[in-house]
Amino acid sequence: MNEKHEQEYSYELGPIRPPSEANSLLVRVTRNCPWNRCLFCAVYKGKRFSVRPTEHVLKDIELVKSRGAQPESVFLQDANSLVVPAGEIVKILNALREAFPKIKRITTYARSQTISRLSDENLRMLREAGLDRIHIGMESGSDKVLERIQKGIDQATHVLAGRKVKQAGFELSEYIMPGLGGYDLSEDHAIETAKALNQIDPDFIRVRTLALPKRCELSQEYREGRFARMDDTSIAREMKLFFENLGDINSQIVSDHIVNLLPAIEGRWPDAKGRILTVLDEYLAASPEDQMIYMIGRRLGAMSELRDIRESMRREYALEFIRKNQITPENAWQYTAAMSDRFV
Repeated sequence: MNEKHEQEYSYELGPIRPPSEANSLLVRVTRNCPWNRCLFCAVYKGKRFSVRPTEHVLKDIELVKSRGAQPESVFLQDANSLVVPAGEIVKILNALREAFPKIKRITTYARSQTISRLSDENLRMLREAGLDRIHIGMESGSDKVLERIQKGIDQATHVLAGRKVKQAGFELSEYIMPGLGGYDLSEDHAIETAKALNQIDPDFIRVRTLALPKRCELSQEYREGRFARMDDTSIAREMKLFFENLGDINSQIVSDHIVNLLPAIEGRWPDAKGRILTVLDEYLAASPEDQMIYMIGRRLGAMSELRDIRESMRREYALEFIRKNQITPENAWQYTAAMSDRFV
């Protein structure tokens, strides 16, 4: 990015934030992603990474304050704000806390690779300055899957980073991505992801099922037959295996994205283990026709639990779509996959 553009000021918003930050003030600290090679992600493709000047971020904060806003939560954008020197982040955190005394939470995304290289002293400094929660896209704990998707990290580094975050006193959200390993790596993906999380014990485990927008490389591999994309029911089996291998950690399981087939898979672990496995077992035990009706109903936004298929209005809404598009239990997942891909 040229020097002239860097000196120009304008209030900026990045393209994404976690679902849990839907009501947060978004403050853009960096632009795009410094790694930007993950095969499943299309958000920043073709865009150059840069760090916004701190003075521009501080102007953003003053502008919001001048308009009388009093946010209770703030999210620092974009994909990996902790690449910015800790001292600069501290300036931003101090300005936010001073401008908005009602703030209860400040959060950000970060890559495990970046955190693993930060000193414990700098992490503690950020925590003491008021950064409360760090969101990490683990995606998988399987080294085989991480290598395939070009995540640029391995399980050991994920574990190291997660532990560093916890030891520094932050809340930690780890994101996992069911279906990311495809059929051939599904078992390794489930077991090794659980293994990594068992070693970290994050505050939140957030489920975001694989979706493949056309502009991402993994979507191209799928269309060319080089990636064996899993159907919804196979992903449900993978998730059952994952939860069966998740230990007695103290994490909140969260399923807060529309791409997830079964949003009822959530609760405080390990207390929620029995109920979560029951939700999965009930879906897996349903007939292919009932699975199809629920899959379509869920993607249409009409259903969120398997029992919804017994409500006449919801059921008929899904069946009308099924009849119109000549959907069968055999091809239903192709429709639901296409529908999910539009959500990301």
